[in-house]
Amino acid sequence: QVQLAESGGGSVQTGGSLRLSCVASGYTYSNYCMGWFRQAPGKEREGVARISGVSGTTYADSVKGRSTISKDNAKNTLYLQMNSLKPEDTAMYYCAAATTYSGACATLIIDPLRFDYWGQGTQITVTS
Repeated sequence: QVQLAESGGGSVQTGGSLRLSCVASGYTYSNYCMGWFRQAPGKEREGVARISGVSGTTYADSVKGRSTISKDNAKNTLYLQMNSLKPEDTAMYYCAAATTYSGACATLIIDPLRFDYWGQGTQITVTS
């Protein structure tokens, strides 16, 4: 089965940058819809960005213009570059794959219910 492992989180000051990585292993395919999500204490999990080979990329309005999702198929790795970080970006960040619903990337809504494999998460903390 697909296994995902995130890394790259940490504590940064407002305006700083981080690059998150997610390494996929197991029975993976380059055309899976992949996404990044985040969840802060007391809030529901929300979609940040998603990517697929045929559908391209989509970003949440809150991060559009300062974040970039990408993948390296040869390395089975998904990335999320986040710049100009704000305190409101503080959350646990998860990568996920949609292996059973191929249409997860065929919509502008980044719906966590359409993703069936999840990593353990990596924390981003942005201080003032």
